[in-house]
Amino acid sequence: MSDSDAWAKACAEDLEAEKARRRAQRGDVPGSPAEEFRKLFEAVADKVSGSLGTPLLGGQAAQTVQQLVDQAKAAVEPVIERNPQVFDHLAAAGNELLAAYRSAVEGHERRWTRDGTVPPRSPDDPRDDDREDDRKDDEGPGTGQHIDLD
Repeated sequence: MSDSDAWAKACAEDLEAEKARRRAQRGDVPGSPAEEFRKLFEAVADKVSGSLGTPLLGGQAAQTVQQLVDQAKAAVEPVIERNPQVFDHLAAAGNELLAAYRSAVEGHERRWTRDGTVPPRSPDDPRDDDREDDRKDDEGPGTGQHIDLD
């Protein structure tokens, strides 16, 4: 493991420990993924129900939306109760997808900075305008030597 990897890992661990300490101070310890999903669903349902009082929705439309929210609650609640482990698996899968994405992005960033190459752009990229020739002539105040960031 390189020094930068060890440093990044230590920083991430410190950040997680600090987040846990702050949550414990506030008493805001997250529950299981199923409980968190239930909270999210309730918040969204409350927000939708709360917006029914606006003049944008007529009486019948407001009743229809409220009925849909109630039906969704009735359908989701038993699923959460019977299968809480599903949400654990979904949370773990989401974390794995995020880790894979980060790994791919970090690999590309390292390659681009090491090789000095720029990722290919599409032909209609707005950054490729008629000022391209001006940028080629601008060497800047540097020495023109490659700086290795690794």
